[in-house]
Amino acid sequence: MATPTVLIAEDSSVILNLTKKILENQKYAVVLAKNGAEVMRQVQTQHLDGILMDINIPIQNGLECTRQIRAHQDPRIASIPIIAVTGNADNYSEDDFKAAGVNAYLPKPLDFDRLVKTVKELF
Repeated sequence: MATPTVLIAEDSSVILNLTKKILENQKYAVVLAKNGAEVMRQVQTQHLDGILMDINIPIQNGLECTRQIRAHQDPRIASIPIIAVTGNADNYSEDDFKAAGVNAYLPKPLDFDRLVKTVKELF
């Protein structure tokens, strides 16, 4: 069985590197994106099994990226599981996440046990 590949969309290098290490320890391959344009490029060029999507990334925010992915004409891309990660969960309702097509969301600061559990359930 192939190693599952997860895209981490996160503009904070500290969170990005910590999350990457944790997922690599769980035997995931990790692809990185620091902004919405990179997310969309990775989605087009990589086979991804899931996306950890920071909502507040530059260029195109995580909810905009999620809506664009869900509207993609390739059903494999349109159905990639997406976990939203946000430090501003209070600014969004669960309906906002559902409407954009997010499968689950995790508040920051990240609870890494919960992160691993959610990733294993969805990816």
